[in-house]
Amino acid sequence: MSLRLTEILTILKEHDLLISVDSDKALTFENITYDSRQVTEKTLFFCKGNFKETYLKSAKELGAIAYVSEHRYESGNGLLAIQVKDIQKAMSLIGAAFYDYPQNELFIIAYTGTKGKTTSSYFARSILQNTTNDKVALFSTIDTVLGNKPKDCFKSHLTTPESIDIFRNMRKAIDNGMTHLVMEVSSQAYKKNRVFGLKFDVGIFLNISPDHIGPNEHPTFADYLHCKEQLLVNSKVCIINAETDYLKDVYYAAKTTSQPDDIYLYSRKGISNSMNVPIDCEFEGVADNLNSNVIKVKSISDKCKKLSIANDYQLSVVGDYNESNAASAIIASAIAGSQISDAQKGLSSLVIPGRMESYPSENHGTIYVDYAHNYASLHALLGFLKSNSPKGKVIVVVGSTGDKGVDRREGFGKALTENADEAFLTTDDPGFENPLDIAKEIDSYIDHQKVNVHFELDRKKAIKQAILCGDKHSIIVVAGKGRDPYQKINGVDTPYETDSVVVNNILKGL
Repeated sequence: MSLRLTEILTILKEHDLLISVDSDKALTFENITYDSRQVTEKTLFFCKGNFKETYLKSAKELGAIAYVSEHRYESGNGLLAIQVKDIQKAMSLIGAAFYDYPQNELFIIAYTGTKGKTTSSYFARSILQNTTNDKVALFSTIDTVLGNKPKDCFKSHLTTPESIDIFRNMRKAIDNGMTHLVMEVSSQAYKKNRVFGLKFDVGIFLNISPDHIGPNEHPTFADYLHCKEQLLVNSKVCIINAETDYLKDVYYAAKTTSQPDDIYLYSRKGISNSMNVPIDCEFEGVADNLNSNVIKVKSISDKCKKLSIANDYQLSVVGDYNESNAASAIIASAIAGSQISDAQKGLSSLVIPGRMESYPSENHGTIYVDYAHNYASLHALLGFLKSNSPKGKVIVVVGSTGDKGVDRREGFGKALTENADEAFLTTDDPGFENPLDIAKEIDSYIDHQKVNVHFELDRKKAIKQAILCGDKHSIIVVAGKGRDPYQKINGVDTPYETDSVVVNNILKGL
């Protein structure tokens, strides 16, 4: 891959981003990066985020020949400087051009929502794997999958990566023979312009509830909603869960760039929506317990009937809250060309890492490991488990992230009060915060007349104590991390065995 300076300047001028450039001499770049550790000869270096001049100095020593920045730096003397109005927008546009616009060679399905993005993405990919003969890439909170070899699958660090990483991964996926991509798009991706200029074939809006609101994320809920709606504004075909809050706002955001015939509304049977608009597709649970989950999908509108999706579907993942996720995946995959048999096979055979993994024990109940990491997801998970085991004590191990998602702490306290009997408050990616302070904040929102609270900051010890606290009928939920192999502590990704491994090892010891 390579890109000429003249092409870059044209792109920046077209989008009114260019402030100045030292010269327009005939430079050609053979690498682009924002990470000084990845600089090679003839690199164009981007000065973004929490930038330090030492990064630019290092990039210069390793072979960078130019840099893009909102400011000029003395350490960049001797390098060609391209000054821009918005570094994130510039990086996204130049990244797409450097990797020769890989989005145009993929059919892209993109998800946003406060909860359900990961499960829905895995559902859609599993269906499309049958349609395409295993040619579907995945960008998710859990894994990034760029091909069918083990080396092509790795742990994700962000729900939606930086723009250069997105386009580089798309190009790798195409080189590996992938024809489709299913990806999660976070509100932060739009807030920080990681997907600026990127268009999607199908965009799905699952739901919205307060989350990611704080000094380092979204200043207000209105900003959070606006950023999530941008996925629909940038999608050719839109799919919306008609049960979402703020449906009118969401629907009209979709209409700004999509014709009504390209907007699909779906909901559970018998649920009226806030706009009283016609539903295109409805679903209902036929069987829903801890061992089985079957939904019936019915097409209502003529445009939905053309998709030929009306049928029964067995889901490999239990939980009534997953039924809506599956319905969205069925519609999206059908738009991409899937048949009923593809969806039935894909939904019934899927295993999602860290999602509703169950581990029965002989004397201490059943342990569930799940990635639930905000009020909406933990409330749905605990509510479902409790309704299916009304006599069992509900024991929960949970912590909350540091430096972000501060509002989650109140949400966890509320969810525990509603459905838990025992809570073990522990550590979960505390960042630069004191995990005890985070746990105490969660505790401040718990009704101690309903929930018995324990503090154990060693996550492995907390999980063991929770399991030992249970009897044969208990439900023990280990929430938040799933198969995440790291704890983010003081800026360092500290290796962690994953909740799944910890639970397995404890049960072996018992």
